[in-house]
Amino acid sequence: MLQDKFDIYISALVIQEASRGDKEAAKKRLSAISEFTVLEITPQVQEVAAFLIAQNAIPAEAEEDALHIAVASLNGMEFLLTWNFSHINNAFKKSNIIRSIENQGFISPEICSPEEFIGD
Repeated sequence: MLQDKFDIYISALVIQEASRGDKEAAKKRLSAISEFTVLEITPQVQEVAAFLIAQNAIPAEAEEDALHIAVASLNGMEFLLTWNFSHINNAFKKSNIIRSIENQGFISPEICSPEEFIGD
C-alpha cells in the first residue's frame, strides 16, 4: 500500500473538493483521505498561487490549480500527484510552472499522475 512506503499529504483544498457532489460518494472520498496530514493554505501560499497566475503558468480561472501547486511547493513536497492534465500535469505548462516556482525561491515538486508515480 502506498501509505506504507510514503508519507502522504493533502491540502485543505482537497478536503473541499472531496466534499463536493453526491453525498454518499463524498462520504467515501472523505473517509479515504481522513488519515492523511492536511497542509493549510496560508497567505504565503495564496501569494505564490497569485504569482503563478500572473506569470501565466496557470490561467486565472483555475485559481484552485495554482493553490495546489503552491501549497505543495511551499511545504517541500517532492511529488504532486494529479489527474489534472489541463493546467497542472501538462507538458506545455510544466516548464513555466517550475520556472515560476523557482523564481519565487522554492523548489517545484515533480508533477505526475498517480499512474506515472507508481509505474509498472
